[in-house]
Amino acid sequence: EPGRMAEKSPKRLKLEESLRDDPSDPFLRYGLAMQCLREGDADEGRERLKALVADRPDEVAAYQQLGQSYAESEEFAEASEWLRAGIARARATGDAHAAAEMEGLLESLD
Repeated sequence: EPGRMAEKSPKRLKLEESLRDDPSDPFLRYGLAMQCLREGDADEGRERLKALVADRPDEVAAYQQLGQSYAESEEFAEASEWLRAGIARARATGDAHAAAEMEGLLESLD
């Protein structure tokens, strides 16, 4: 029926279970967020990535995935905002590769 959420995949359930045992694990938090995005649950995935960034601002990949997620849904202002923040953070942490990737994505939005 319309509006009903799809059932969660076994992989997502496993990640959620692992996260209950270790709620602060950044690898599990990122993995679950990405699994949500892969399953088409953009809102949940984005909220999880934002929470991760709030707790661990140096998780550069989270900014990149937020930017990409918003770009894919043509929410370009949000995409640009997250990419700019990610580029600044990547530069601050010395991650030139991630900064360059996000700059490329940002340029593609214009």
